[in-house]
Amino acid sequence: MAAALKDIEDQALSLSPKERGELIHRLIVSLEGEPEDSPEAIAKAWDEEIARRVADMDAGRTKWIPADEVMSRLRAKVLAAKNASNQS
Repeated sequence: MAAALKDIEDQALSLSPKERGELIHRLIVSLEGEPEDSPEAIAKAWDEEIARRVADMDAGRTKWIPADEVMSRLRAKVLAAKNASNQS
């Protein structure tokens, strides 16, 4: 199975960016099914969510965390998970 997967990966990587995007879409749909809403409805929902988040930031309802702090926390969590899996 691993050799077949490697062959498929090699073939996929030889596709154009547009073709790889279409392949990605098809694979995701094969796992999750077709979206319930149209692409336009999904885009509208994202636009509304972005507007809501910007309004929250402008109104001071959002707690800002510096990027360095976020990355430091993430690195610590990844390291802890890696250490835990090595001890198993």
